[in-house]
Amino acid sequence: MKKHLTAAVLAAALVPALAACGSGSEDARDQAPTSGSSPAAKAALTVTDPWVKAAPSGMTAAFGTLVNEGSSDVTVVAATTSVNDTTELHETVENEDGSMAMRPKEGGFVIPAGGSLALEPGGDHLMLMGLTEPVEAGTTVTITLTLGDGTTTDVEATVKAFDGADEKYQNGGEH
Repeated sequence: MKKHLTAAVLAAALVPALAACGSGSEDARDQAPTSGSSPAAKAALTVTDPWVKAAPSGMTAAFGTLVNEGSSDVTVVAATTSVNDTTELHETVENEDGSMAMRPKEGGFVIPAGGSLALEPGGDHLMLMGLTEPVEAGTTVTITLTLGDGTTTDVEATVKAFDGADEKYQNGGEH
């Protein structure tokens, strides 16, 4: 298994980690096609400041800013890494009682043409669950993003220590 994530997908649209969801740092520009687009559209998606919250076990999160410089929307529908069993695209929403909770993001992360989407602690993020090894500050993790058209792009994310974003799942569970 890889101990490092690749910084090209996190920077612009990767996920935040909770108590594993947390809060990125190398400019990662990689070509990634828009949904149903030609290979030329692949260059439209970049990720800036991708990072992963350090965690010894359990789960963590990935963050960054997904930037779409193209003329068509791009959708990130899935993500994987070599340091965990399951990765989910998460959003943070307000419950009826006013508390905040995270849940899987139905339909993926849509980055509008000419726009961006921040993946950040307390907001949209990539949740890395079932860590298979410690994710230590100062290392890197390669995140593979899958786009709506089935293409993939890799992002190398720096692992950082972060104390924050102790969100809860919408069904009451904790990260």
